[in-house]
Amino acid sequence: MPFWELQRQLGIDMDRWLLRQSMPQPYGKAAACHAFEREWVECGHGLGQTRARRECQPEYEDFMECMHRTKLAARLKTILEQRDKMIKEGKYTPPDCHKGKEEPRP
Repeated sequence: MPFWELQRQLGIDMDRWLLRQSMPQPYGKAAACHAFEREWVECGHGLGQTRARRECQPEYEDFMECMHRTKLAARLKTILEQRDKMIKEGKYTPPDCHKGKEEPRP
């Protein structure tokens, strides 16, 4: 395909960003969520769709969390809200490097 050849000619590796499933990966490395997807597929194999949805819900939730990071984003939002609350109350002062003030460089 010309698009892939163009990637190679320009030194761009779009595959690393586009492919996150268990399809064959460039350089033979497993995808980011391959293990979670595999657990989900192995759990539901041979059960039927209705029964697999009920019995493999934890595996599916783990796979979706790996793909979309929704729980991670919610947890980070809670942490940042707590930090802002503590700053307002005067119980926490962030270090200079977190305020955008850098040390002078030689």
